[in-house]
Amino acid sequence: MGESEAEHVIRVVVVDDEALVRSGFSLILGAADDIEVVATASGGDAVETIRREQPDVVLLDIRMPDVDGLTVLHQLRMMPNAPVVAMLTTFDTDEYVLTALHSGAAGFLLKDTEPDQLAHLVRTLAAGGVVLSPKASRALLHSHPGTEAAVDEEAARVRLLTPRERDVLVLVSEGLSNADIGARIHLGAGTVKDHVSAILTKLRVTSRVQAALLAQRAGLLDERKQSQAG
Repeated sequence: MGESEAEHVIRVVVVDDEALVRSGFSLILGAADDIEVVATASGGDAVETIRREQPDVVLLDIRMPDVDGLTVLHQLRMMPNAPVVAMLTTFDTDEYVLTALHSGAAGFLLKDTEPDQLAHLVRTLAAGGVVLSPKASRALLHSHPGTEAAVDEEAARVRLLTPRERDVLVLVSEGLSNADIGARIHLGAGTVKDHVSAILTKLRVTSRVQAALLAQRAGLLDERKQSQAG
């Protein structure tokens, strides 16, 4: 591996209370040339390990017996140059996941995610994208629905977006980074960044994850699928 390639290796820390999960994720991700699992930890030593290793991405178990993932996430979010964090969970309807997403997590992965998808998802996180399995996040939202008035109000916010902003929001919801969105719809990354900023302001949310969840609740993604099918 040349020096330029080494500079682009994505550093990952896996935090889980089960040694088998830690070793499994390390083995799978370690097979990718551009990803290095620099450490693994359980909840109790997670923050110290992450401070020491300064990874780009943390895969964090949401439910651990010693220190739960929400507590670790809160501590990580307070760190300067905080890493990107995605939560690991066994159940796609885990009520803790929505709390984590609204607390700054960049997405969540099911522990039974197909091995050949893991490296791609880590790359997405490192590039600034969000990781929300459409099937899993739909199940999560259906298990914790908002009030009808709240959903209507969110749909009204989506209608404030321009057609181009809606296009960008759909691609954000698919997990694409600004650069990937720009390549898909022929815009510069800076222009995409401006669109994303406008979207967050109009939707009254503070992160790409929250925008993606709102888009799903408001039915924007289903509308796009129906229009494409038609």
